[in-house]
Amino acid sequence: MNLSDSRTAGQAATGQPAVSQKAAAGQRTATSGAVPRPAQGAQGAQPASPRPLARFSAAEAVFSAIRQDIENGAVQVGAKLSSEATLATQYGVSRSVIREALRSCTALGLTVTKTGRGTFVVADRVANDLTLGQYSARDLNEARPHIEVPAAGLAAKRRSLEELEHLKEIVDSMAAETDPETWVSLDASFHSAIARASGNKVFESVVADIREALAHQSETLNMVADRQHVSDDEHLRIVEAIEAGDSPAAEAAMADHLSAVSVALDTILSK
Repeated sequence: MNLSDSRTAGQAATGQPAVSQKAAAGQRTATSGAVPRPAQGAQGAQPASPRPLARFSAAEAVFSAIRQDIENGAVQVGAKLSSEATLATQYGVSRSVIREALRSCTALGLTVTKTGRGTFVVADRVANDLTLGQYSARDLNEARPHIEVPAAGLAAKRRSLEELEHLKEIVDSMAAETDPETWVSLDASFHSAIARASGNKVFESVVADIREALAHQSETLNMVADRQHVSDDEHLRIVEAIEAGDSPAAEAAMADHLSAVSVALDTILSK
């Protein structure tokens, strides 16, 4: 079977799963960052009853499994990954979970999706920078502290009661959210709401312009670096400072948050 035509991610040239003996025995778990993939038979039959996983854990695990197969050479550069539907069946997850995992592979520079043709492996190592919509991670890291730190400080001084309540509602919703796509959308709304509360139209406009890139960044960091719950705590500290009207504290909390994001991205790129 030709890899570039129809072999699924995770299969080596023999057509068998490119996994360790432990994984082949079906002992791989979602918490280890890989989807359970029991050994296939000689005919390559798919497991009849894939183990159900929580949606976020499944997306993270599928991403980790595909990334591992690309980096260890089980899926070669130039190969075309199987369709979303086929991968969803293989891993026992929904197509939306597969799309999340593939977006992170693309952000890391491992794959490229071509409309109407499919997703192709273009590198076996993480790129020097991440592609996040129309901006790179480096672009965002360099620009955000100059925009969002002073915006948070101004929001502490200028926010209305309505804007404060909106921020608190977003933070509460994020803390309770289990759907990764919804959380990412809320995260982008959070940063946009702070820029709006700053009362500075330039800050508001710039953050609105990078909103899509911020969403891509959050999605990738949550998938690769497990940042979601840590971000919830950081967001809460920012809102508490804004509620207290403490401009220096709001700036410091936002600076700490952006610094943590930068460190997480550096860790991903250095792997």
